[in-house]
Amino acid sequence: MLRDLPVNIISFLENIGIDIARLLDVLAYDARQPLLFNTGLFLLLFVGFMVIYHGLKFWRAGRMIFTILFSLYFYYKSSGLCCLILIGVAASDFILGLSMERASLINGRARGMVMKFILLLNVLTNVGMLLYFKYFNLLIDTFNQFMSARIDIINVILPAGISFFTFRSISYIVDIYRGDIKACRNPLDYLFFLTFFPPLLAGPVVRAKDMLPQIKGNPVVTHEMTGEGVFLIICGLIKKMVIADFISGNFVDRVFDNPALYSGFENLMATFGFTIQLYCDFSGYSDMAIGIALLLGYRFKENFNSPFKAQNPTEFWHRWHISLSTWLRDYVYIPLGGNRCSRPRAYFNQFITMVVGGLWHGASWMYVIWGAVHGGLLVVHKMMVRLLPATVAGAGVSGSGEVLLSAVLQRRPQWLRVINMLFTFCLMSATFMLFRARSLEDFSMMWHQIVSDFHLSVAPQFVEGYLAIVIAMLAGYVLHMTPSRWASGVKAGFIKSPLLVQTILLAAVVYAVIQVRSSDIVPFIYLQY
Repeated sequence: MLRDLPVNIISFLENIGIDIARLLDVLAYDARQPLLFNTGLFLLLFVGFMVIYHGLKFWRAGRMIFTILFSLYFYYKSSGLCCLILIGVAASDFILGLSMERASLINGRARGMVMKFILLLNVLTNVGMLLYFKYFNLLIDTFNQFMSARIDIINVILPAGISFFTFRSISYIVDIYRGDIKACRNPLDYLFFLTFFPPLLAGPVVRAKDMLPQIKGNPVVTHEMTGEGVFLIICGLIKKMVIADFISGNFVDRVFDNPALYSGFENLMATFGFTIQLYCDFSGYSDMAIGIALLLGYRFKENFNSPFKAQNPTEFWHRWHISLSTWLRDYVYIPLGGNRCSRPRAYFNQFITMVVGGLWHGASWMYVIWGAVHGGLLVVHKMMVRLLPATVAGAGVSGSGEVLLSAVLQRRPQWLRVINMLFTFCLMSATFMLFRARSLEDFSMMWHQIVSDFHLSVAPQFVEGYLAIVIAMLAGYVLHMTPSRWASGVKAGFIKSPLLVQTILLAAVVYAVIQVRSSDIVPFIYLQY
């Protein structure tokens, strides 16, 4: 009887008109069609997942195993058999974590040596994976450019989200080494943490000390969490599919791919367009990831906090990709010595941390240059705060003579705050040209067009020809610059509304998104990192 069960299911599906071969093809791994939050397939699978997930709420182990299996399938749809790497990393971390805790009980000098060895083993393993999967061909290409001998480039498959889960792995072992957390003793708990699908592919960078206590507590989904989760998912869909994808496919990509064909004015508009596109694309993913996690009972920290309201480069990095910037601070900047050293050394630590952050983004020297530029801006800003404290906006952090953001920025005249904000925004937009341009030649060409061939006279024709693009860009910036208290009020009102109203609004947004989206699903920009 049991042997006939699959046959009976197949017969039933065929009788109701489902093409089994087509269904299996859709569910199988396809590198060209990863399973993304903004796809119809994910929506269907997630609805089914939620039904079973909530049905298992009284069976903790069963719900955890089911979520782990779904997460692994989610990752399989993006990276195929690379999901085995994720399982291997989880097993390695679990064993090393327990070994680290046992080593802490050793008396004498051997204790420190063993713990450092375990820490080094974890870091080298994760960095080694990044070097091979992500940077191997960059190293070969660089070698070929400077050496007479030539090494052939090999086809290395890049596992999706490898930068995110390796950072989670490193922070887990480092936190045990520092004594901030205890080693996880339940392998299911740690596998759940590392494979949990909402932040798996493109963040936020979730830390074990923030999530493991929630996992052990077997969280309960409240009405408030459901409302907030649905609200964030709606925001993420609008940011990604209504603003970012529309701007990208219909204007930004065309200019960045061939900057010489466009005037300086159009190159500048494409730069501002990419700035809001990148923000809406990445923060949109973060909103959806945080929202989906809330629907499952887990709360992540905020990853973006209106970064274009920043009044200086330091404040920008307190608002942009917060989970990454704080990770770099805690696991790169502070181990290098942070600001607990001479001033020149502290500046160097700041600079090299941002270079590492740039390299983290991808296997291209353009990202390294982008990180170095941001490192330089942070150093220059810190120096100016010391030299000209009365005229330069504060750094936003305390210590080493710097002043708190709230103590300085909020007391400045409104006009000066606006000038600081606009100047910082233009600086960040200029650096994002490096982030998006395919090469230094394209970057130079864009600046050449802006400086030497601006042609402001084309502005009326640009607005007329790209009216929808202009409206989308303005909408993105206006929504971003909306006072936080307004956004909080709208969110609070949505959370208090009945579940039926929330569901109807979500369905309406999904329907509207389907109507305006491009024919092809546009992957999230940060999936490649």
